[in-house]
Amino acid sequence: MDPVKNPYAPGAGTPPPELAGRDDLREIVRIALERVRAGRPTKSVLLVGLRGVGKTVLLDRIREDAEATGIHTIRIEAPESRSLPAILAPQLRQALLRLSRNAEAKHLAQRALRGLAGFAKALKVKYQDIEVGFDFEPEPGLADNGDLEHDLQALLEVVGAASKKAGTVLAMFIDELQYVDEEELAALITALHRTAQRSLPVMLVGAGLPQLPGRMGRAKSYAERLFDFPEIGPLPPDAARIAITKPAADQGVRVDHDALKHIIHKTHGYPYFLQEWGKHAWDTADDSPISLRDVKRASEAAIAALDQSFFRVRFDRLTPLEKRYLRAMAEIGPGPHRSGDITDQLGRGVTSLAPTRSQLIAKGMIWSPNHGDTAFTVPLFDEFLKRIMPGNDWKA
Repeated sequence: MDPVKNPYAPGAGTPPPELAGRDDLREIVRIALERVRAGRPTKSVLLVGLRGVGKTVLLDRIREDAEATGIHTIRIEAPESRSLPAILAPQLRQALLRLSRNAEAKHLAQRALRGLAGFAKALKVKYQDIEVGFDFEPEPGLADNGDLEHDLQALLEVVGAASKKAGTVLAMFIDELQYVDEEELAALITALHRTAQRSLPVMLVGAGLPQLPGRMGRAKSYAERLFDFPEIGPLPPDAARIAITKPAADQGVRVDHDALKHIIHKTHGYPYFLQEWGKHAWDTADDSPISLRDVKRASEAAIAALDQSFFRVRFDRLTPLEKRYLRAMAEIGPGPHRSGDITDQLGRGVTSLAPTRSQLIAKGMIWSPNHGDTAFTVPLFDEFLKRIMPGNDWKA
């Protein structure tokens, strides 16, 4: 069929043609944001799930929903190499400049911009990657102590006051939140706690890997009382069917029942994989309906595409020992696995491989669902490892 009309969209954070199975989550966040706007107590929301479940897509759709109702938002992706103040400050500046155009909130928004200038200048000594334009001179004594936990709290208080005066909410959307340093997470949690205590309309909507709740709890013991952590998993069969059939139907194309069943089986319902299989099944089929034979022929191309991109980009970041550790996990199965069972595969002690395990957690490759357990953060990564590291040479 015509590849130009192919409706499927595999890609990092690429919106699918049909965001199926996520309406309940969108409604949870909508209600939370409206409660914050109304001055009612509520929790910030952190979406938690494995790679490929569509957290980034969902985060962006929720942000679009919020902005459509007049809520002010900022959007950040937390990289592994930059500090929270560095990525937060420029986005806060843009949000405050927008708020300063509101006549009611102008004075408070400009005061917040003065606070931001003091915040950035005071913290520049410790966080040298901060780069933000200054629209006003700092206000002495406002968010300028040089202590992140104290200053971020003071800054978000004045930002919240400006948002309240404008009748809106400042919603911070932060993706890949698990990469934020725990000391910086602690400061963010403290600041959000303070704005909640003062009923100020500031809220965090974040997304991260499954280790995020544990990192938040270690940063501040009361974090579990400030946040909801809805788990984002693979789509249930009904939603997975819609994700495949509706985009095709919109182009006048049907998908046979057996073909659809095979796609769901191969992808386990993970949204990213559904898009990959949908794309290759479309390109393989000569005409409608897409058949089981088409899907089986397309599976080889879909797996090759995943191996070259989705899986390979993560594999290439690993050291040889880290690759062997993950291959040992794959040898046992998809997981989760006890740490001792993994190290037994390598003929090493748990203690000797503890640093390797910690490095893999820091890189977002594995996580610990329970004490002593280890699981992949990337679905189907065990199958990829067996393809790329076949045989037993990895044990040497």
